[in-house]
Amino acid sequence: MTKEELALEVIERLKQEYPDADCTLDYDDAWKLLVSVRLAAQCTDERVNRIVPHLYAKYPTALALADAEPEDIEEIVRPCGLGKSKARDISACMRMLRDEYGGEVPDDFDELLKLPGVGRKSANLIMGDVFRKPAIVTDTHCIRLSNRIGLVDNLKDPKKVEMALRKIVPPEEGNDLCHRFVYHGREVCTARTKPYCSRCCLADICAKKI
Repeated sequence: MTKEELALEVIERLKQEYPDADCTLDYDDAWKLLVSVRLAAQCTDERVNRIVPHLYAKYPTALALADAEPEDIEEIVRPCGLGKSKARDISACMRMLRDEYGGEVPDDFDELLKLPGVGRKSANLIMGDVFRKPAIVTDTHCIRLSNRIGLVDNLKDPKKVEMALRKIVPPEEGNDLCHRFVYHGREVCTARTKPYCSRCCLADICAKKI
């Protein structure tokens, strides 16, 4: 089985297993996803989802958040960890949206990368989830599972994994596949315990590079 064939089989099986897989960060606007994905660094999505309603209650729009002082943002987001740097990035990002993009999140990958605190993973998430454009979100689950299954070979660098997957995953499937990797990585192909291979829908086609 070629890597392309393996990728297609993995996609189909995970579709069956997790038909409703979606982003696990709560948001109803593009700028809110930008905020949440920055807060999610070294923090669980669950905690981020508990904290951001307090932030949006005080600052209900991107422009309101842009006007906030970083110290005031930090006071609210501190439970997510790294409060000072996250608040600084969120403040700078919202101000750049206000000053250079009319308060709107750009739908161009390279423009997203110009925003403070936005890397390839965040930009891909925005492109895929908000704008429904081809995207590969190489978070820890995606990197771990892609290597274990055999979709990539011994690649740990997120950009290298992203580029390798783009060669074998149909563009329209990449974003959803990465969401399904998150679900599968949390429930079955776990990181901190031995993976539950006996109940894995990919067991017979997985390279099992554990």
